[in-house]
Amino acid sequence: MSISSEQIRAARALLRWEQKDLATASKVSLPSVKRLESQPGQLAAQPRTIDALVAALEEGGVVFVAENGEGPGVRLKKR
Repeated sequence: MSISSEQIRAARALLRWEQKDLATASKVSLPSVKRLESQPGQLAAQPRTIDALVAALEEGGVVFVAENGEGPGVRLKKR
């Protein structure tokens, strides 16, 4: 599944995280998080960087939703 900058921003919003929170949780530099989020569409980054961002957000409680006819998205995990 490809991940977009829009999904990353939406996931952060659900968790009420700032970019610095995502940078800390994922161990991806803050300038990289800012750059990746500013470019619309699919993330243009190394697979390990994308994996680190996704893993941090999933650990925080987000589920990435694949394309299902309405487009990809994110939601919070059931607690």
